[in-house]
Amino acid sequence: MYITTKYISQAGFFPVMYEELTAAGLTLSEARIYSVLVELGKAQAGMISRKTGIHRRNVYDALERLIEKGLASFIRENNKRYYMASEPKKIIEAIDAKKEALMGIMPMLDAKFNAVKQKQETQFYRGVEGIKSIFEDQLLSKKEILAISPAYQAKTALPYYMKHYTNARIKRRIKLRLIYTGGIHGKQTPLAETRHLPKHYESPVSLDIYGEKAAILVWGAEPAAILISNRDVAKAFRNYFELMWKIAKK
Repeated sequence: MYITTKYISQAGFFPVMYEELTAAGLTLSEARIYSVLVELGKAQAGMISRKTGIHRRNVYDALERLIEKGLASFIRENNKRYYMASEPKKIIEAIDAKKEALMGIMPMLDAKFNAVKQKQETQFYRGVEGIKSIFEDQLLSKKEILAISPAYQAKTALPYYMKHYTNARIKRRIKLRLIYTGGIHGKQTPLAETRHLPKHYESPVSLDIYGEKAAILVWGAEPAAILISNRDVAKAFRNYFELMWKIAKK
């Protein structure tokens, strides 16, 4: 590993890895002061200021922060305050303490993150073009498609596009299991297995499940759809489809 080192200006001082110390959470001033304390053993603020080139007022501020972090301490001798560095391993202990504190709030952070992510996984579409984009997504996924659909709505709303969609699905060897609501409809197509439900199950809403996605399509003068990209939601809808598949007639 390549390590960049800097030297304290005074001769005789060892190379100080400021970048590594700042990466561990110290400011540049804290890193320089801590390094001087390690070298000198103990020193007054004035000596630290001269050795580091840091203004005395800033030295005091940095020393207070180092003491708060457990990386420095002081003693009084002849009414004078001398500062000393804590053992270098205290830096690792400080990092571990921060890590432990972060782990304590991680469940809450994960919950908030997943809640926001869940919202982002739900997309809304309006109009014929929006519906087409969902069908195109099905073709791109190349996963088996499970669908519960009213008998005529898709072909009525998208007469030309559905021919393209069916041909593309067959070409890509994508299997389809389709439950028609409202009676038997149309002829059988390759790679498709269909069943039907009685007339009283008819609805203007379709449900398509593919991969880890579920799409709810509402047909009408202005079609609309909700696409949910979520493994658990897709699994729940898939279970619902399998139940309806058993009920539906061939």
